[in-house]
Amino acid sequence: MFLHNLKYELKDVLRTKDLLLWAILFPIMLGGLFKVAFGSVYEKNTKFSAVPAAVVMQSEQSAFRQIAEAASSGEEPLLDVTFADEETALGMLKEGEVTGIFYAGETVTLTVSGTGIRQTILQNFAERSNAYVRTVAETAAVSPEKVPQVLSALSADVRACTEQPLTDGNTDQFLQFFYNLIAMVAIFGSLTGLQISVRNQANLSALGARKNCSPTPKSVSLAASLTASLIAHFLCMIICVTYLVFVLRVDLGSRLPAVYGTALLGGSAGVAMGFFIGSIGRLGKDAKFGINMAVSMVCCFLSGLMIGNTKAYFAEKAPWINRINPAAMISDCFYCLNLYNDDARFHGKLLALFLFTLLFAVLGVCLSGRKRYASI
Repeated sequence: MFLHNLKYELKDVLRTKDLLLWAILFPIMLGGLFKVAFGSVYEKNTKFSAVPAAVVMQSEQSAFRQIAEAASSGEEPLLDVTFADEETALGMLKEGEVTGIFYAGETVTLTVSGTGIRQTILQNFAERSNAYVRTVAETAAVSPEKVPQVLSALSADVRACTEQPLTDGNTDQFLQFFYNLIAMVAIFGSLTGLQISVRNQANLSALGARKNCSPTPKSVSLAASLTASLIAHFLCMIICVTYLVFVLRVDLGSRLPAVYGTALLGGSAGVAMGFFIGSIGRLGKDAKFGINMAVSMVCCFLSGLMIGNTKAYFAEKAPWINRINPAAMISDCFYCLNLYNDDARFHGKLLALFLFTLLFAVLGVCLSGRKRYASI
């Protein structure tokens, strides 16, 4: 009997237009817009890359050539140097192909076309190069035999501090929008959860009236409806994560099985929340739909889907909001997977999300089982 009901419940939920729109098509469109808007911002404006510069050699005897070549080599070069004549270099600067032009003669001079961090880097490099060349020249004039020692000392990379990365994950701050996009799809599972309640209440739908007159036990009917909704929404979550990772090439970390698992648990939380909202009171279908959408959008807003620092603001001012917000729980799980090396923290977030799902599912079942009708 359960399998028979499950088959038809699954057919019914897969034909639901709201599921197709809000859980599949809308996230695909929004994810594409996020990729266009934020896809290269981090690499261009935040992540450091070699500064392109042209070098015009006014004196072939200048030691600046060796300095520039050294700064352009290695795994993380400071400069991306192009040696050219003055006319070519000016053309490259005008077209924006380089940030500045070094003129290497007895001293090094710099020409730039604007101001900014990259121009400041080039200016500091020119000043340091002049000091380097001057030191070598003075040493050669006084004690030529000490030139190799001076060159070795100047070439040494002396650091008072050692860089220790806090994480091996992707630190792109714009990833939070993709985390929250997955959380939004999960929370929109509340639409299918709401449909379960509506289609099992005789006062809200003709199908509910027929189900309440059916000899099939209500527990079996609810179990089949919940299972069908979970299967359908799991499919939506898998499509969403797969689209982000393999089509849009969003870096969600190296632990993809855990990402998929978190997304599925988040989808379960969304279905349970909608099931609970639909089971409350005897409001009409449209009223419950409006309440459900309002709650879902508020959860997504508070987790940072619309404004990136919203969740951080409430984490400081009212941290309890993030602890009861399912969308924030889901996005926190992705943060733990990608940024933090503390599995205990991730497991704690998963446990909180599981308890949220269990609580609302149990409350929904209790409220649905208590409904009685004088006539149908």
